[in-house]
Amino acid sequence: MRTIDPELLRTFLAFAEGGSLARAAEAINRSPSAVTAQMQRLEALLGEPLLAPAGRGRSLTPVGEEFVTHARRILDAHRDAWLSLKGARADGRVALGSTQDFADAALPALLRRYVRSHPRVRLDLRIGRTKELTTAYEQGQIDMVLAMRQASSADELLVLREPMTWLRAEKGLPFPDAEIPLAVLDPPCGFRAAATSALEAINRPFRIAASSPSLAGLRAAVLSGIAVTARTERFLGTGIVAAPKDLELPTLPVAEFSLRLRPNAEHASTDLAHLLADELPRLPPGV
Repeated sequence: MRTIDPELLRTFLAFAEGGSLARAAEAINRSPSAVTAQMQRLEALLGEPLLAPAGRGRSLTPVGEEFVTHARRILDAHRDAWLSLKGARADGRVALGSTQDFADAALPALLRRYVRSHPRVRLDLRIGRTKELTTAYEQGQIDMVLAMRQASSADELLVLREPMTWLRAEKGLPFPDAEIPLAVLDPPCGFRAAATSALEAINRPFRIAASSPSLAGLRAAVLSGIAVTARTERFLGTGIVAAPKDLELPTLPVAEFSLRLRPNAEHASTDLAHLLADELPRLPPGV
């Protein structure tokens, strides 16, 4: 029986989730030609075509679409086995800092997997704003940080790029005039800066209708219906929807989040960081 290199499966899933060879190459930090070569190796190994020409790009064949589920199962089993073997005797403390963007949905399931395989490890979880978390990380108070990207760094394991979008309450109040009311986090905040810069670029009048130091406060302000805000789809939820096109709001930039790991981190911390780096790109924003 032939075996399949997990790296080939990761490349295949990167294509399936990104929709193009270029996005797959960016996701796994390889060149497009290397991605193409890996896909050809996988097709040769399976004896089935996984990709087919689609305009200027490629798309999954029916066999490729079916193989996505199998690839995920194989990688999940591979990851769980690896974690269990490495984590059975691991102990000590692992300190993770994360913004609220990931704490509500993405982190719980991944932390559950980690704790099950590392039962003797103490997990210290700090949820906060990017600035305070970055400071704590750089001062050695936490082992890894998942937050809005400030700049390229050699200790980055993962960079997630997600489009910013305008959001408002599903039952929002009508705005009385052309001035756009904004709900924002207290500065410094990348989303706040992006929203105000985008509005200023098209000379659209706006005012700060609500400001909060936390995402919980921001959510309450948006749900009240008094303002719109700029976040990613991770902020969507009960009562919060995409702002209607008739507001004619400007296009927003792409938000970048990074996962950084201290170079001298212990094995238990490295295990968690690599789990997050492997799995976070596979999860849709709302999961």
